[in-house]
Amino acid sequence: MTPQKIPATVITGFLGAGKTTLVRHMLENADGRRIALIINEFGDVGVDGDVLKGCGDDLCNKDDIVELANGCICCTVADDFIPTMQKLIERDDAPDHIVIETSGLALPQPLVKAFSWPEIRSKVTVDGVVAVVDGPALAEGRFAHDEHAIDAQRQADPELDHESPLHELFEDQLGCADMILINKSDLLEKGAIDKLTAELKPEIRDGARLVPTRHGRMDVTALLGMNSAAEDDLDTRKSHHELHGEEDHDHDDFETFIVELGEAGDRDGLMGRIETAIKQHDILRMKGFVALKDTPARLLIQAVGPRVNSYFDRPWTDDEARRSSLVVIGLKGLDEAAISAALQG
Repeated sequence: MTPQKIPATVITGFLGAGKTTLVRHMLENADGRRIALIINEFGDVGVDGDVLKGCGDDLCNKDDIVELANGCICCTVADDFIPTMQKLIERDDAPDHIVIETSGLALPQPLVKAFSWPEIRSKVTVDGVVAVVDGPALAEGRFAHDEHAIDAQRQADPELDHESPLHELFEDQLGCADMILINKSDLLEKGAIDKLTAELKPEIRDGARLVPTRHGRMDVTALLGMNSAAEDDLDTRKSHHELHGEEDHDHDDFETFIVELGEAGDRDGLMGRIETAIKQHDILRMKGFVALKDTPARLLIQAVGPRVNSYFDRPWTDDEARRSSLVVIGLKGLDEAAISAALQG
């Protein structure tokens, strides 16, 4: 008998779309499956990894969570991803399912291609590729594809013959997906979901499904068990560069840095400084942890565009330093010194 392959789900999507929330929901509703996680954090602070580690030992054994923090996973396939997969599948207690949460800047196609490498092809298959879309952000044109007014306006100008990097990434993520989740649908006005669905349909593969979700919640049985074997179906999952005859990709249009704040004295004041810095410097994404004075719990910060959320995720442990670190991500040209000064107050 041929040994059954371990199914793997690739979760992609733009920064702040809700990938980590979706993964947490999958873990909480795993129905007895042992799920291993590979998390590709774009930055030096393991924000997403720490968030998921807080879901409980019964759901997330520390050995089942691997964080790849050396940059975009699609750029480090040979150095990071393949060895990590080998370690997972060669364990005596191999997982029942593997979930890969990519960086917001990652291209899914190179990652799916990696499942054809001899080292893992015989033991793992891509069960499905899920793209998470920030519905309100897309409706506002923040992460626009080529049918949106911003990109159409650029293409109409003969002096601007280049496409937006965000558009290229979005096109690749949609084109590779088996399922697209229009997340945060509860924040959309009436009729906006139908409008987005109509706009996205021409951009997706035949047979791919568009599903509105709130807080990344949906029936996990619909997410796990697609049996798409995407590594054998790459001809239908063309990247932007394959469709347009271009080569390679890089992240020269993005930059990321970390702001260390120390302990913060006033939560409301800090949140106000964060909101102001995002608005004044057009920051795409900000996330991290904050230590508040005289507060035993760690404050988690998650911001995308103008929306900033914060909550206490867990108590500080006795063996860790109480520190505040915020990862700032945006387009090239961010004024790191000014942003750091604005956050310090």
